[in-house]
Amino acid sequence: MQRSRLVVIGSLLCAVLLAGCASKVTEPEQYSGFLADYSQLQPATSATGQPVLRWLAPGFNFDNYQHMIVQEIGFYPTPSPSEQIGAPALNQLQTYTSEQVKAAFGRRIQVHEEGTKPGPQTLILRAAITGVDTKAEGLKPYEVIPIALVVAATTSATGARDRTTELFVEAELLDASTGQPVLRVVRKGYGKELENKEAQVTLATLKGVIDGIVRDIEKFE
Repeated sequence: MQRSRLVVIGSLLCAVLLAGCASKVTEPEQYSGFLADYSQLQPATSATGQPVLRWLAPGFNFDNYQHMIVQEIGFYPTPSPSEQIGAPALNQLQTYTSEQVKAAFGRRIQVHEEGTKPGPQTLILRAAITGVDTKAEGLKPYEVIPIALVVAATTSATGARDRTTELFVEAELLDASTGQPVLRVVRKGYGKELENKEAQVTLATLKGVIDGIVRDIEKFE
């Protein structure tokens, strides 16, 4: 009886651990629809060792391009401010993401604003902080911010409920000459923990996720 009980407990622990590993990347039900095709995405590791879902066109080499046109980087779909994240925080997050991503690519390639007429050896970047349709059970309305910022409750060893923040980003690179995608990536990152449901999500809460993406842009080969 004791042995059977231990086997059951061990199986449950394994299931929990495996579920935790799976949650490090975006789940299919969390895809926003920003990208036209998700079917070819495969688990991969970013340049700095972060788990992502990614697809690369055969033969794609970033070094073959000299220019990049960056389309507006915003939210998809358009978010609504909530009690836990207000309009100023959303604006700051969008501005910071756009500025940092453009600067990171600008250290590697000549970056042009949207509307620039594309020439040869040019990439077009489409990227967004994406919406999430979360189906996690047990979440109350205040625990889900419907713009890819998911505030989920977990119980610590002390019994207190900490709250983790998650930021989802989807992006693709298009070859300007052909209009065809050459890279697609879907990424999930964890921001700072919040103490309770009243705590506000700010740029500082999620800044580390964007900074991690910037480091990967700089190291991507």
